[in-house]
Amino acid sequence: MLADAKFHEQLLLFDRDIAATARAAGCTTCGGVLHSAQFQRKPRGGPPGLSEAFGQRFSFCCAIDGCRKRTTPASLRFLGRKVYLATVVTLISAMCHGLTATRLRQLSATLGIDRRTVARWRVWWLSTFTSEESAFRPIAAAAFMPPVDTATLPASVLARFRGGIEQQLVSLLRFLGPLTGGASAMRAF
Repeated sequence: MLADAKFHEQLLLFDRDIAATARAAGCTTCGGVLHSAQFQRKPRGGPPGLSEAFGQRFSFCCAIDGCRKRTTPASLRFLGRKVYLATVVTLISAMCHGLTATRLRQLSATLGIDRRTVARWRVWWLSTFTSEESAFRPIAAAAFMPPVDTATLPASVLARFRGGIEQQLVSLLRFLGPLTGGASAMRAF
């Protein structure tokens, strides 16, 4: 799935729909019209053959002088400021549960991802779902009953969604939406 360009292009279409909805809603501060303020990302870990548009992060800026508030909608392609694609961060982190040090080195070498980066992803998953400081923690806690097994994150969350792995991943990325779009996406949730 990580090598499937069609799957990743489908995520771009989902992001376009999310962005269109956010733009139509207007500025969350003053209600003004939102102008496009896209910016280029250089996402790592994507399959070859992705369109140039895949690296564009949808974002908007209020047209009202004195407000100019930026609105960055949720994304299924990007996890906040992470450099690697959301699919890579999620699936590699899920695969890492139970890995030996040797297998982690092999995985890191094959994909070109430093093992320390993978370790940071693990910390991110734990802090997102368990940290007292996480604004997302109450949302995550309320969404799953019984609570997810934090020892196997994100695999334990993926397993809570129905369908094949593609549908589970899309559902998880939609669930993580408030984390991907800044304050405006968190307020919308």
